[in-house]
Amino acid sequence: MQTEYIWIGLAVVLVLVELWAISTVLRSTGGWESKGFWLVILIFVPLFGLIAWAMFGPKREMPEQRRS
Repeated sequence: MQTEYIWIGLAVVLVLVELWAISTVLRSTGGWESKGFWLVILIFVPLFGLIAWAMFGPKREMPEQRRS
């Protein structure tokens, strides 16, 4: 297996985890100031932003899904 494929696979995994983290931040119950802070960190510093978000990110419960 060539090393390029490993790096491509890791990049795809990183992008998917980033999108999941951004989605989680947007759905959280925190204020817009904290949401904006985490979004900027996650977007502009992807790998370290994910690590920081996992360690220090919002620990609040997610709002319940609205029933339609």
